[in-house]
Amino acid sequence: MDSVRSPEWPVAPLGGPAGNSATARYGMQPGTGPLLGRTGPPDAAPPPYRPPAVSGATPQPADRPAAPPVPVKILVAGGFGVGKTTTVGAISEIAPLTTEAEMTTAGIGVDDPGTRSTKTTTTVAMDFGCVTIDRSLKLYLFGTPGQTRFGFMWDDLARGALGALVVVDSARLDDCFPAVDFFEQAGLPFVVGVNAFDGRLALQLDEIRWALAIGDHVPLVQFDARDRLSVRDALLVVLDRALDRATRDSRRA
Repeated sequence: MDSVRSPEWPVAPLGGPAGNSATARYGMQPGTGPLLGRTGPPDAAPPPYRPPAVSGATPQPADRPAAPPVPVKILVAGGFGVGKTTTVGAISEIAPLTTEAEMTTAGIGVDDPGTRSTKTTTTVAMDFGCVTIDRSLKLYLFGTPGQTRFGFMWDDLARGALGALVVVDSARLDDCFPAVDFFEQAGLPFVVGVNAFDGRLALQLDEIRWALAIGDHVPLVQFDARDRLSVRDALLVVLDRALDRATRDSRRA
């Protein structure tokens, strides 16, 4: 069999330990080659890696824990059967807390979810979920009950909230009037989110704005309560509205 060798290696007799020695291959005398590996224990452990400091930034102590995210309370409100519980459940990063109860014959003629709904339960207290926006911000979502007889709970649920998403069914606009009036009187920033059932709206957005008699300063968005990304986009509009109000209030102070 032919042998293969590097052209710069000196010719050495094949076979045996001598043919594979440093002296034969590199022409070095024994003991004069470079020392490879560690000949003894290290003097000291190397220092831990630290990223380079950013110019103008204040270095954080190594033992200081990261600050927890700022909690922001957001309400998800609206009429009966418009998709509030679905909205909270679609975006919440934890198993949402719900207070759903079976609808009975006593609610016939009182609780009307609409002809397109197959709803068999209703919220009798509130819904709760949360979602982390980033390391500095976390949203706590409180869903309100939609029936008028539970309206006394809205004041308590709205306490401490920075904004609200008013969920609307475009085919039953009458059910959302109390929610719009509540937040207008409370002075709480809110966004009207039109839930597109089956991806369709009964009215155009400009027609819904006119019917609800809300000003141009109130954002009006279309979203799908079943889709996580769609709900996220609607909540980001609420958050932007709340931050804008907080910025204007701080400038006046």
